[in-house]
Amino acid sequence: MRISTQNERMKSDELNLQVIVATMNQQDHSLLDTMNIESDAIICNQCDRNEIEEFTFKQHEIKYLSFNERGVGLNRNNGLMRAHADICFLADDDIVFNNDYKATVIESFVRNPEADLIIFNLEESKPTRFIIKRKMKIGYLNYMRFGAVRIAFKRKSVTRNGISFNLHFGGGAEYSGGEDTLFLTSCLNKGLKIIALPTTIGSMKESRASTWFTGYNEKYLKDRGALFAAVSKRWSWILALQFVLRRNRLFRDKINVFRAMKLLKEGIRSFESKN
Repeated sequence: MRISTQNERMKSDELNLQVIVATMNQQDHSLLDTMNIESDAIICNQCDRNEIEEFTFKQHEIKYLSFNERGVGLNRNNGLMRAHADICFLADDDIVFNNDYKATVIESFVRNPEADLIIFNLEESKPTRFIIKRKMKIGYLNYMRFGAVRIAFKRKSVTRNGISFNLHFGGGAEYSGGEDTLFLTSCLNKGLKIIALPTTIGSMKESRASTWFTGYNEKYLKDRGALFAAVSKRWSWILALQFVLRRNRLFRDKINVFRAMKLLKEGIRSFESKN
């Protein structure tokens, strides 16, 4: 049964926005200036201490959560479970928001009341993310091209459906990456409506070294197989096959197609044996 807020009347002057930022090893509050935070925000900082701070920044409510733990899914859940705004926006610490991002995000939901989640564009000097060029409906055939960063959602649509981030996937977890794919999978499985808009709400700073991605190696392929098993037991092998056919250029210099498929299958079987 789908539980959603899509039929509730939304007015921009009555809505609030919270940015949920996943970050690590922050020692002060300078990130708020660096990201150009101009709304309420929850900063989820995984570091070597345990501390919760609440304060005002530019007349906005800030919750600064510093916890001695690891795992990006856990980090995002820490923010999600403490959020209270009508709309939440998922961000990493390498985003610099446009000055008008709060109004832009809220107005996008007002103009698209059917949407439970909206995906936006981020400007990049060297684009690595899918660029949205027109308004799109997001479903099972195209959702895997999007990550959690740049997604905004109606908080109650997500929380009333019991949706959260899988703790076994993502940087710092058992399987590297994929927590964002599983988040969107859960949203679609619960019947939430997702759209993508060709609207830019910020930019990405120069690329940095990933905390989890070390190349298209054997572990990456096994973990990708586990992700496909988590997405769908029925379709996992089909997902693995299409991944090899479409993405083999990324790893074919080191791992041939047959070896890659074998590693993906190993990941699928390993995940299924544990579940």
